Amino acid sequence: MPRLTRTPNPPEPPRFEEDPDDVDLAQLGPGATLERARLRDADLTGARLRGVRLLDVAIERGNLANTAAPELAFRRVDIAGARLTGAQWTSGTIADTAFRDCRIDLATFAATTFERVLFDRCMLAQADFRDALLRSVVFDRCDLTEADLAGVRIDRCELRGCTLDGLAGIERLRGAAMPWPDVVGNAALLAAALGIRVLDEDEPKS
Repeated sequence: MPRLTRTPNPPEPPRFEEDPDDVDLAQLGPGATLERARLRDADLTGARLRGVRLLDVAIERGNLANTAAPELAFRRVDIAGARLTGAQWTSGTIADTAFRDCRIDLATFAATTFERVLFDRCMLAQADFRDALLRSVVFDRCDLTEADLAGVRIDRCELRGCTLDGLAGIERLRGAAMPWPDVVGNAALLAAALGIRVLDEDEPKS
């Protein structure tokens, strides 16, 4: 019987029949649907976008800091070089999406479902993933310092070359995959999560 793979499925890229036009930001608002479009150098700082839906969209650079987008729905979205500091994208679905070279510190993704998502070289310090579902998610060379994984559920997830200092809820990574050098480099954090006490070399035997 063939062995089932536990390798994450990669995100499917946006589908464009031709180079998409840049979007007029007036089209974006609560409940808006955006399809086959490009946002380039957009400033959406502090925008309120409840229920926004993006399908086959490319976001290049721009400022999405402090955007509030509860119950969002993303499918085949590529986000590169954008600033999402303090974004509140909660209780939504983010599928077939890649975040590349993005600053996503202090963002909140509580109760969001991620499926086939890549975080590539992203700053995720103090990001809040509480009660999120991560299915086929890869964190590649990301800074997850003091991020919060409390209540997170994972399936087929990988972390490669990531900074995990002060990560809360590290025990929720049970079942994730990491390169051996990363496991060794984070041995103290993993031991603490398992309740393992490290003996001092000079400590006498009982």
